Amino acid sequence: MTAVQFRNPEVRLSEALAATAGAVRGHVVTLREWLGHVGEQGLLVFSAILAMPFLIPVSLPFMSTALGLPMLLIGVAVVLGRLPWLPDRLLDHALPSERLQHVLGRAQRIAERFEHLVKPRLLALTGSAFANSMHGVMMVLTVLVLMAPLPFVPFANTLPAIAIILLCLGIAERDGVMLIAGYAVALVSDVYVGGLLWLVLRVGLDAEQTYNHVRGFVGGLLGG
Repeated sequence: MTAVQFRNPEVRLSEALAATAGAVRGHVVTLREWLGHVGEQGLLVFSAILAMPFLIPVSLPFMSTALGLPMLLIGVAVVLGRLPWLPDRLLDHALPSERLQHVLGRAQRIAERFEHLVKPRLLALTGSAFANSMHGVMMVLTVLVLMAPLPFVPFANTLPAIAIILLCLGIAERDGVMLIAGYAVALVSDVYVGGLLWLVLRVGLDAEQTYNHVRGFVGGLLGG
């Protein structure tokens, strides 16, 4: 079992992706080498992509667990500054370099389009390993909220997913504004989902009753 060490991101995400694509060109690449190149930034982008299906306003059963576990592992990796305890056999597995290079090229072009929105700002919030670890703790807590057992309840997954995406982008691009927005949405989601869980546990409502109560409440807010 080996831990893959991360470096704090010092370049833009698009630059890191371009460098990784150049490094893997023309030879066989192992998972260990790929993680060494793309590191924390690449995994955070992957986590943001995993959170996107939850942007629909109704949570789906089992999906939060299936997609939440990889995000949880990535959050723990951000806290520790490394991806922990992967078997050497998995780390030394060869990846198809041509396909990987194609994916990295597309990801680089997408990242370049959003660089005017997500960019290094308020570096006091992102400029140290300790701050990065604290943001990772918030990410882990938010993923746990996303994985809360509240199927078919409006916005139970959507709010944590938005927070996770903002936190991932903020950490990856050292964007303090995105991080502040992520913390704010995470706080709202904690209150909302925590209140729903208290309602289920305290009152003993089943999933259908909870959904009907929340739908009536949200409908009243929107209609009023």
